[in-house]
Amino acid sequence: MAEHDLVGELDAFLEHHEPDLIDFRRDLHAHPEVGYSEHRTTRKIAQRLEAAGIQPLVLPKGTGLIADIGGGADDEATVALRADIDALPISDEKKVPYRSVNLGACHACGHDVHTSILLGTGLFLARAAAAGALPAKVRLIFQPAEEIAGGALDVLAAGGLSSVDRIFALHCDPKLEVGKVGTRIGPITAACDAIKVQLSGRGGHTARPHLTADLVYALGKIITELPATLARLIDPRSSLSLVWGRVNAGGVGNAIPDAGMVEGTVRCLDDAAWQAAPEMLKNIMESVTSAYGVAADLSYVRTVPPAVNEATSTAMVAAAADRVLGPDAVVQAPQSLGGEDFAWYLQSIPGSLFRLGTRRPGSVDEIDIHQPMFDVDERCIAIGVQVMATTAMTAIGLAGGAVHAAGPADGLIDAGDGPMVAMASGNPGGVRLTGPLLAWAGLRRPAGDASRRVGILWARKENLASCPNQASSRAGPATCLPRPAGRPRMAGGFIA
Repeated sequence: MAEHDLVGELDAFLEHHEPDLIDFRRDLHAHPEVGYSEHRTTRKIAQRLEAAGIQPLVLPKGTGLIADIGGGADDEATVALRADIDALPISDEKKVPYRSVNLGACHACGHDVHTSILLGTGLFLARAAAAGALPAKVRLIFQPAEEIAGGALDVLAAGGLSSVDRIFALHCDPKLEVGKVGTRIGPITAACDAIKVQLSGRGGHTARPHLTADLVYALGKIITELPATLARLIDPRSSLSLVWGRVNAGGVGNAIPDAGMVEGTVRCLDDAAWQAAPEMLKNIMESVTSAYGVAADLSYVRTVPPAVNEATSTAMVAAAADRVLGPDAVVQAPQSLGGEDFAWYLQSIPGSLFRLGTRRPGSVDEIDIHQPMFDVDERCIAIGVQVMATTAMTAIGLAGGAVHAAGPADGLIDAGDGPMVAMASGNPGGVRLTGPLLAWAGLRRPAGDASRRVGILWARKENLASCPNQASSRAGPATCLPRPAGRPRMAGGFIA
């Protein structure tokens, strides 16, 4: 594969494979399997990988698998790409040929799409590896049980991130039109924990509440006071939210019960607030219930932490999408208070979760994920493969270099026929940008030459003015260098 023609190679690959990937997605959609039951799905993925010469490893619980592609026999994977493979326990109400045949199960969150995209990405990378154009190993993680928030922990326990430096994933977004990609630095999804408060106390007749613990009144105080007090103790920028979804107490209107309960969810975008929430809630609960003579028991179950996208990894995704889809494709993704267990990986290594547009342009439908009518514009599959494959190649191209998100820069350099390169403000040889710098690699001195420094960056071509290869800056002349073999076209180097 020619290193300089990654976009063309992807186009040629998808011209041949896109119909097959759509068929694969429809087969998964028609045969959805909920968490830890994804046996058929796992077999289907394994068969396709094995046919391409890729040897997958099924996870210890029997569903989900991991596969490494590229690099040398003794190399370890440095970049991981993850897709979740499980379905939701709801009915599929669409009238389409690929409607679910498994009653009570439906791919209403797009995991069939995620899986098909990762399969297509893996097949493309295997082709690149066979052509000697994949200089480092990429790990594919087909993860089970995302919807019940156990699968990511199983992957971690099985050593799925061993040797991996960076991880990426995508998620369908029916609010974005197909062809758009949403990225965000920092928290993109929230922590989501389960909370349950059980009260017990002396019951009695409603005519004599003073002789009882008046448990329903106390339960009402719990329902109103816990969220209100918590909101005053936590920085509002953390977006911590306690919302009740179920309450139960008593059986008749003229009797005060001796037990009751309320349960709901705690969601939060800030890791520090997430860590502090259980103890805060316990203290508030004890303060409220002590005034009413009821015994209280708090059950607080961690589910997932907030998914916090690392800046450099997010810049890699944006640069990859910009390259294969164009400068108007990348948009800012909003934060969501939904939970995503990809967050567990991000607690361990840098990475980024991005949104993939699945909405048909011009559609007036407002069907969100987790709905029985959910479906996608299947053109998103090819787009997902393009972005995921290019992101992996971009990350490999910068292996061993420290890349940072950056803002305005000062100075100017032209990388020739490829996308241009620049260095962030404050570093020798800074370059002048007319728009935002997507990412930059920290300066380093080439071995044996203390007088020179080398850097790498990404910026959109239209955000850089043209200039000769020999460009002057306040630090002296800056010279564009050829891209090292095996690095993606988006990367370049210069000496300052």
